[in-house]
Amino acid sequence: MTPVLELNSASFAYRGQTAPVVEDISFAVEPGHSLALVGESGAGKTTLLRLLLGLARATSGTVRFDGDELKPRDREQMRRFRRSVQCVFQDPYSSLDPRRRVGSIVSAPLRSLGIDSRSTAGPKVTDALERVGLPADAAERYPHEFSGGQRQRIAIARATVCDPRVLLADEPVSALDVTTRVKVVDLLHELKQKQGLTLVMVSHDLSVVASLCERTAVLERGRIVEQGETGQVLGAPAHPYTRRLVESVPRLPA
Repeated sequence: MTPVLELNSASFAYRGQTAPVVEDISFAVEPGHSLALVGESGAGKTTLLRLLLGLARATSGTVRFDGDELKPRDREQMRRFRRSVQCVFQDPYSSLDPRRRVGSIVSAPLRSLGIDSRSTAGPKVTDALERVGLPADAAERYPHEFSGGQRQRIAIARATVCDPRVLLADEPVSALDVTTRVKVVDLLHELKQKQGLTLVMVSHDLSVVASLCERTAVLERGRIVEQGETGQVLGAPAHPYTRRLVESVPRLPA
């Protein structure tokens, strides 16, 4: 099966800097499967998401989409890519424009990709909101009228309204309280199961990783030090750095 997204020996360094942020990264994500990127802050996880989104170009190596090298200057390829790959960002407060109504926010991908106009996007917006557990009348309200968990549901509705094949999620629940976090994780799991979404997720929360992702890649200082089935990586880590990550998870006393 051809991977939907793939990095082949990809490295990235900012202009004027010799030390790469990420170096010699290789992994592949097959359609309908899920991958977690874990590691400490500064390990390069968000940079990898930027490479996968086409927001940054690899200094060396390649990023592939459906087997073809991703070329940001290829307008036709990027049009297909943008319709197929969407992202949910970390902060549900800063990722939604407070000046726009929720319906306008959620319909933005439909309009920007030429799928629907403002006048015809209504039914898909309603479906997307209902799919994430929000009433249709939420479309007429503003982001500040919602809680943090509800805002993240709006962000997920926006990311899934055009029925993408791949969802990239950058710490999608880290800004939420524990109860709301569980609800959003359940929602992502449901969308993954019902829509066959491919999921690539950055997370510090190993319990979220264990519940959502089949495979895990562990990053340390811009390099993958271990990757494989999530149960194996987190249950019997082979690399000392992975073991330290697992051991750092707080546990309730017996």
